[in-house]
Amino acid sequence: MLFKSLVKPKERLVTVKESNTLEEALAVLEDSGYRCVPILDETGTIFRGNIYKMHIYRHKSRGGDMTLPVTTLLKNATKFININSAFFQVFFSIKDLPYIAVLDEKNNFYGILTHTRLLDMLSQSWNVNIGSYVLTVVASGERGDLEDITKIITKYTSIASVISLDAQEGELVHRIMFTLPAEVDSDRLNRIIAALERKDFRVPEVENLQEEKTL
Repeated sequence: MLFKSLVKPKERLVTVKESNTLEEALAVLEDSGYRCVPILDETGTIFRGNIYKMHIYRHKSRGGDMTLPVTTLLKNATKFININSAFFQVFFSIKDLPYIAVLDEKNNFYGILTHTRLLDMLSQSWNVNIGSYVLTVVASGERGDLEDITKIITKYTSIASVISLDAQEGELVHRIMFTLPAEVDSDRLNRIIAALERKDFRVPEVENLQEEKTL
């Protein structure tokens, strides 16, 4: 489920109404500095789509009529998610958009989820701000690999977070990234890596999060 705290509610957004002209919409975009904004119906409850500054400029440069309704250049009319959408649906839906429109339980416009906010959430869940190192561990994809790796690591420390990559059908290896807590020093790190490699789990990459913070 999508957390409401991630969504910027419509009360804090710049929007245009479907009855606005392209000229009016362009003025709103220029004043706000945004490259696109949502288009809502006259009641401000129904999401119609998005209007992009670049599309209006292109239309104007070609001598297009700027008194036409903003819906003339409407985009992304079907690009929205529900407040109760699963995270996987969110990731696929927002893919190439600066933000994705969010609808409430009654399919009324609730607000938007931006790329930046989504990445912030992922960063927080990864605990990069309080971690020490991120280990990339390569496993063969056998059943029980994740359990075996976590047992090895937790002999030395707790695990701040974990994410699995390349987990697709047909993959011969899986990359699993473990964030270790801040109290793990280089000596304990080396012991963890040695223990993993004794059990044939490769550690091809180690990222020092403390060094990253000082850059």
